[in-house]
Formats: sequence, C-alpha cells, structure tokens
Amino acid sequence: MPVKKFKPITPGLRFRVSNTYEEVTASKPEKSLTRGTTKSGGRNNTGKMTMRHIGGGNKRKYRVIDFKRTKDGIPAVVKSVEYDPNRTAYIALVVYADGEKRYILAPRGIEVGQKIISGKGASPDVGNTLFLSEVPLGTSVHAIEMQPGKGAALARSAGNYATMVGREGKYAIVKLPSGEVRKILLTCRVTIGQVSNPDNQLQKLGKAGRKRWLGRRPRTRGVAMNPVDHPMGGGEGRASGGHPRSRTGIFAKGQKTRSKTKPSNKLIISKRKKKKSKK
Repeated sequence: MPVKKFKPITPGLRFRVSNTYEEVTASKPEKSLTRGTTKSGGRNNTGKMTMRHIGGGNKRKYRVIDFKRTKDGIPAVVKSVEYDPNRTAYIALVVYADGEKRYILAPRGIEVGQKIISGKGASPDVGNTLFLSEVPLGTSVHAIEMQPGKGAALARSAGNYATMVGREGKYAIVKLPSGEVRKILLTCRVTIGQVSNPDNQLQKLGKAGRKRWLGRRPRTRGVAMNPVDHPMGGGEGRASGGHPRSRTGIFAKGQKTRSKTKPSNKLIISKRKKKKSKK
C-alpha cells in the first residue's frame, strides 16, 4: 500500500505524507454494524481533567468487529474493504452463507469476492481463522487469542503479524511483533496473514490541525515548564531537565513496569527486544 506526497500549495500540505487508500472499496459503513460513541474529553464525573491532551476531534461511529470468528464451517464472502477511524488497520465486511454480515480485521492482500472460512479443518489461506494446533510452522498470523474463546488480543494493529515457531505439549510457541517469544494454548484461534495497511507508520500529519481532528490537544514539554509544574522544569537557559520522567516523577526510560510475580511470566520464553540507544 503506497503513500503519497502532496504539492506544497499550502503550508499544511508541504510536509504531509498520506495514505492512498487504494485498498478501500466502500465509503459508508454497514449501518447494522455501527454504534454511537461518547467522548469524555479526559474529564471525570465531576468535570476534573484526569487525562491530559484529550479533547475535541471529529465524531466517530464505532464499527462492531468480530474478534472471535466463531462461525465455524460456514463460508463467507468479502463484500468490501473499509476505513475504520477507530483503528490503524482496515476492516472487511464479510457476508456469510446464511446471510449474516460481520466486520473482521482486513488481512493484507484480501480482495472483494474472496471466500474465507474459520474453524477446524480450514486451509491456512489468508483471512481464514484456525486453531494454533493446525497452523503450519513458519506461518504469519495475526488477531491472536490469549485465552480460548475470549477473542483476538495480540497483533491487531496495522501491518502487524506474529510467526508460528513451534509446538511444545499443549502450547504453541509464537514470536510476537515485539520480538517476544511466548507460549500460547493450542486451542486459541489465530487468523492467517498480516494485518492490512502496513504503510500507516509512514504517514505525516503535516499540521497541528490534523492532530486536533484526531482528538489530541497540545502537549507541553516538561523541560519548558517551571520546577513547580514538572520534575524536569526550571534551570538557567535551555537546561536538559535531568532523567526523563512523568509529571508525577515516574521514570519514562529504563524503569521496569512489569510485575515480577505475574502468573504469565512462566509462558514467556524470551523477552521482547530492547531498542538500541543512539550514541
């Protein structure tokens, strides 16, 4: 999925890089699968701002996505590929043989008219949902369940995929997008293929207004504040501000946040890769 640059006929277009949306085939969502949403603006029931940098933005309708894919053995046909304002990936509207319509996460390369199926015995083709016990080794998968029947939880955002590495007893060994290798029960479901819209990360908004359309308010750097307002504030001239930390003093880098006694720690074979620091 390519991206496009714009001619700088306005200041907002000078640095903007946008998706071409070539895969999208429909402009309006399926009405029966949409719900209304409400926004809090980052404020609680008393009107106090408890989350900063939230507010405004365009209205959105929520598309109800089928993350469980439990209609086993019933083939479905892809009717359209659509944009979803609530996620980075595209979604696909599928119509089952019994007439029911559902939205699913659109895998990369899925086309209108393509047939998909889920359940035991399904072939490992793009868009099909299988149990981990039936997925061939080395296959790219997404929309991975962590608990059987609970619905997809891992590898759901644009361009993500995990790799089926092996099997060990009642567990499958899966390498996640973060680089973490962990065990997941063989009775959990996954969808074959990579999530659509892999070039989403190449986009550049181009102007502050587009950020506001997404519901994100301006964010002031801690080092630009006074000492009374932030731990990194104050100092003569452009002081660095010390170790990066939050407004409440929690370190932003280097501090481990995962609990040492978390039960699922025993399922992690190797931890995610650390980002290399720039020297």
